[in-house]
Amino acid sequence: METDIKMVITDLDGTLFDDEKRISKKNLETLEWLGEKEIYRVIATGRNLFSVRKALPENFPIDYLIFSTGAGAVDWCTGELIYAAHLKEKEVALAVETLIDAKMSFMLHDLVPDNHAFLYFDSECGNSDFKRRIDIYRDFALPLSLSPPNYSHASQLLAIVPENPFMLEEIRIKLGSLRVIRTTSPLDGKNMWIEILPPDVSKGHTAEWLCGRLGISPSATIGTGNDYNDLDLLNFVNFPFAVANAPEPIKKLYRNCKSNTEDGFSDAVHQIIGI
Repeated sequence: METDIKMVITDLDGTLFDDEKRISKKNLETLEWLGEKEIYRVIATGRNLFSVRKALPENFPIDYLIFSTGAGAVDWCTGELIYAAHLKEKEVALAVETLIDAKMSFMLHDLVPDNHAFLYFDSECGNSDFKRRIDIYRDFALPLSLSPPNYSHASQLLAIVPENPFMLEEIRIKLGSLRVIRTTSPLDGKNMWIEILPPDVSKGHTAEWLCGRLGISPSATIGTGNDYNDLDLLNFVNFPFAVANAPEPIKKLYRNCKSNTEDGFSDAVHQIIGI
């Protein structure tokens, strides 16, 4: 058991949250205990800041939030935006052209912290998950225009497609140095979401940046996750855990803990710190 842990980083949906998007009493108590021990508590999520603030109260017991798969980070206690990244205009143009050529439906997100607003391009492939996300953000969503273009810089792009690993690899090859990250749709749990981010952005990269800011060694970190967009984070921390509800390929790579409905986050912390 380790006693020199300085930071615990966890994914939110499917990891800290149960299947009903709630946090258990035990997981909440674990977060509060970590705070009492002066161990930094960090959530690293694919959600944007707007979505997280709707899901968590202002006094939720964490210290930092990494959001939008690493595109931004805030000091949760003060609300200060401490990190933001974006795609350059040429990178955006390349990504838009690539996704249109691939006949993908996608969203082009505004800059952090307002990246809950986006432009959307519908390839008319009948993707219900894509249309559902537009409905959720109807007040912040506008059609993307190609001529003349109504976009320049962006925090990220998000393509929503049926699961197709071969298509994912093709997009990665065509976009070269840009970061292309796969995640599973949090809306229907089936479709593949393809996030396109700046080359040095991911949950793991921003967690590394935060550790540097706070003077914390990666050797003093624990991480928990459940999906493909957690891979960079789990590869960064010293003690990575995949919850039992994670896909089998992910569970084979890391230590395992209980599922998100069985307080897996608390189980991971207990395995290393021994509370």
